[in-house]
Amino acid sequence: MDRLFRIFGREYGSINQAALLLGVFALLSQILGLFRDRFIAHFIGPGALLDSYYAAFRIPDLIFISVASLASFTVIIPFIVARMDGDNVTDKARKYLNDIFTVFFTVMVLVSVIAFVLMPYLAPLIAPGFTPLMQAKVVLLSRIMLLSPILLGLSNLFGTVTQIFRRFFIYSLSPILYNVGIIIGVLFLYPIFGIYGLALGVALGALMHFGIQALSASALGFVPRFSFGRSPAGEALSVNFSDIKSSVLTSLPRTLGLAMNNIALISIISLASFLKSGSISIFNFAFNLQSVPLNIIGISYAVATFPVLAKSVSLGKMDEFKNHLKSSARAIVFWSLPVIFLFIVLRAQIVRVILGSGSFSWDNTRLVAASLAIFSVSILAQGMITLLSRAYYALGNTRRPLIINFFCAVVIVILSYVFMHFFQNIPFFRYFIESLFKVSDIPGTEVLMLPLAYSAGTILNSVLYWFFVRKDFMQGESFITKVFFQSLGAAFFLGGVSYFCLNIFSPIFGTTTFWGVFLQGFFSGIFGILAAILVLYLLKNEELRDIAKALHTKFWRAKVIAPSQEGL
Repeated sequence: MDRLFRIFGREYGSINQAALLLGVFALLSQILGLFRDRFIAHFIGPGALLDSYYAAFRIPDLIFISVASLASFTVIIPFIVARMDGDNVTDKARKYLNDIFTVFFTVMVLVSVIAFVLMPYLAPLIAPGFTPLMQAKVVLLSRIMLLSPILLGLSNLFGTVTQIFRRFFIYSLSPILYNVGIIIGVLFLYPIFGIYGLALGVALGALMHFGIQALSASALGFVPRFSFGRSPAGEALSVNFSDIKSSVLTSLPRTLGLAMNNIALISIISLASFLKSGSISIFNFAFNLQSVPLNIIGISYAVATFPVLAKSVSLGKMDEFKNHLKSSARAIVFWSLPVIFLFIVLRAQIVRVILGSGSFSWDNTRLVAASLAIFSVSILAQGMITLLSRAYYALGNTRRPLIINFFCAVVIVILSYVFMHFFQNIPFFRYFIESLFKVSDIPGTEVLMLPLAYSAGTILNSVLYWFFVRKDFMQGESFITKVFFQSLGAAFFLGGVSYFCLNIFSPIFGTTTFWGVFLQGFFSGIFGILAAILVLYLLKNEELRDIAKALHTKFWRAKVIAPSQEGL
């Protein structure tokens, strides 16, 4: 046990060790997330109950995004470090953390209590198409889940301490425990409490996420305390609101951008509540699956590039700023386009392998697969948005991203209603969509209009960012054209070869067993990827050459960039 606790509390001063540790645990967290969704699909499956569970997430998520992210560790760590004496904790650093803790905790609890009281009035806005009985379930589920934004927000605050003192093992373990809590809810609490067991699992995961951070911070002797009353020395305590104001103003643009996207999702869920039972679940399953490549590609490059962009701006090296931005944008294009084609061609195999068991029927598989294909079209756009928005933040320009994000959030809401109207009233449009994704013989295809609206609005968002970035930074230079067409050509070959191989391997492996579906998808994807690599090699693609060079070096010799936990 002593050895185990030494590992937990170990300080990772080596960048190599820390990078490897964060990478391994990030991968494990993604894998657990997929297992979480598989268990939910297996034991519950898309339906009214699961729809109420996913709908109940919306208000707690909005509270977390709108309040907790204002005190995100990515924002307050620089403020704390500026008040420390090297690795020594000063009274100024303690005072700042105590003030943040006091204001954050007070506001978060107050907002959560208000939401708890108003939930019977909020549930009909979130899911107006639900029956009164299902809306009542949403109310109770949301009230249970209101514990999660408080606990996760506190975990973020305590997590600043583990980050400052480089306790990366503790930091990396927290998201793992969050998913473990939800899995416990599915496997053990759901059989006892029904759908409310899942909400209890969410609260348990948040508690575990917070608990390990709190224990670590306590062991380091840097635990936040309330800044009111009197100190042990008898001095009156009060909050320094000027420091709080600086932190909030720094994080506000990012918070507003996240909140807008969440509000657009609330509108989509609201519309989905009028559709066939299980539509909200179909949407969420597909959304979670498309988020995996987005997190691995787009968000990873954006998060890693932002400190470099900010440093270049602070030093006045705008040419260096543009070069880093171009390089990251080309990398996102290079990786995203092949993934898009791979997900579209192998959509059924991906969904069936990850989700297809128990209560998750073949019709569910086909609808989620079609939704995943539509979401996948916007993977490149979503990745570019995360990068290009950070280019503006690095320059201190928060107005442009806010306007673009707000406009496109409104567009997503409008398009969801427009596409739904077209689908229900224009037979040609409906038959075209259903025939394209081979779902004309199953009910509930209206749900496909929701990922279509989300993807269309997201692509418009990306195009606007690209237009203004060219105008504001690049003086009209088209910096991704070459790699876009090279990667697009390789992606076409990848998709064609994968589709051809599917037709060959399907009779060999069969389509009625897990291993049969997995092997046909796996080998088809491998041959498709090899074809894409060959095309890029013949085209003398620069990004492919850079990857080959990188493979000859130790990839972990890189600065550790801790991922944002708002993505939970």
